[in-house]
Formats: sequence, structure tokens, C-alpha cells
Amino acid sequence: MDEMLLRSRMNVPVTTGVAPVAAGTRGNEGTTDGPSFKQVLESLSASQNISFSKHAAGRIAQREIPISVSGLERLSQGMGIAREKGIQDALILMDGSAFIVSAKNNTVITALNPQELKSKAFTNIDGTVIL
Repeated sequence: MDEMLLRSRMNVPVTTGVAPVAAGTRGNEGTTDGPSFKQVLESLSASQNISFSKHAAGRIAQREIPISVSGLERLSQGMGIAREKGIQDALILMDGSAFIVSAKNNTVITALNPQELKSKAFTNIDGTVIL
């Protein structure tokens, strides 16, 4: 994937966990341990070639969908399975969450948490991968 396009998609501010506290107002109460979602995405982007649309990154943060390094690797594997089967636009079900992806472009289009999966119909997909 074009490095410039990948970098432009990675500049979307995405945070998970506790909301940050403005500088100088408190001690370290607003900091979180471990890497942020954006840092995890950046670290795997070179090896996994997964990109997140601006919409997907916002939904993951808003809906507090947990994605770990191993989760991103599994998501990449799911995209690979979809491509092997000739699926271009796939629904990937993983750890109770759902991801609509473009396997052709290695891009996550949107994400849903387990609470949002009830009574939903998914359209414009070619297939489903369950991990």
C-alpha cells in the first residue's frame, strides 16, 4: 500500500481507555498503562498492512471495542482467509465484535461491539469469516 496513504490514515487521533486530563490540572491520574490504540495500529501497519478508515477508527474508539496486537494479527488473518475465498467485502466476527472489511484493500470499514449486533442485517458483503 502506498506509504503516504497509509500515513494519512494513521493520523486520525484515536484513544482508548481513560479520557486524558488537561496538562497541569492533575498528576498522572489521566494516563493509561501500555500503548494507545493508535500506537498499536502504527506498530502493526508495516507488517500487517491493515488500514482503518476514519469512520472505523472513530467507531472503535466511540464504542470502546478492545483491539490488542494479537487481535490485529487475527483480523489480518481473517482478511487473508476472505481474499483466499474470493471475498472482497467481508463481515469478520471476532471476540464478540463485528468488523466490516474490504479484504481487497486491507481496510476496516466499520466495527460494531457485541451490544450492537442484536437484530442487525448486514448488506453489501460477499461473505463472513468467523474467528
